[in-house]
Amino acid sequence: MSIWEFANPRNFMRLSGRILPWIAAFAGLSLGIGLTWGFFFTPDDYKQGSTVKILFIHVPAAMMAINAWIMMLVTSLIWVIRRHHVSALAARAAAPAGLVFTLIALVTGALWGQPMWNTWWEWDPRLTSFLILFLFYLGYIALWSAIEDPETAADLTGILCVVGSVFAVMSRYAVKFWNQGLHQDSTILKVGEKDPLDVAYYVPLVICLVGFVLFFILIVLLRTRMLIRARRLIALEARERLG
Repeated sequence: MSIWEFANPRNFMRLSGRILPWIAAFAGLSLGIGLTWGFFFTPDDYKQGSTVKILFIHVPAAMMAINAWIMMLVTSLIWVIRRHHVSALAARAAAPAGLVFTLIALVTGALWGQPMWNTWWEWDPRLTSFLILFLFYLGYIALWSAIEDPETAADLTGILCVVGSVFAVMSRYAVKFWNQGLHQDSTILKVGEKDPLDVAYYVPLVICLVGFVLFFILIVLLRTRMLIRARRLIALEARERLG
């Protein structure tokens, strides 16, 4: 079966209904194990103390904030090119989750940064890019709500996704683009390299990352199913008025 067959709302509803319980179970299990392990069974850092444990929320939230926008970009481009309604609805469904992840990353970053940098906020390239990405999420959601015609809304939000992807990429690679600012580069993939993330934090962090990814997929599937049902309801009401 081709993957494009799941662009059919009926096929999508059937498949998503089957896998949702499994995704929910594994998401809950991963988050439960990862967060419990990270907050209660990892040692305090010799420099940062217990504040280092914010990373078990901050890092996955920041990664998902960026990846949620990339997912929205991909599904929006599929809509623009192939006009599959499910892909447009999936992009719309992902936006609130991405917004919340971005807000969590900003708040936890401030809580982590204050004791480490002695400031709640710094106009650092990565932090500024993240703030702009947060504003793009707000604009994306507002644009969907402001336009009544769903196809026009999908087209315009698709354009917004392309523009906003610049800041999604910048928020990920700003430290590499500009060799300045307080925010350090990623250390998650540097096991075995100079200044890696200690394995005591690495394993529970990876489990938390898996949990956040599964939780995001769960939210997107649930909201996409809700949006499909809402479109069906609107279509039925329109038929009844015409009939």
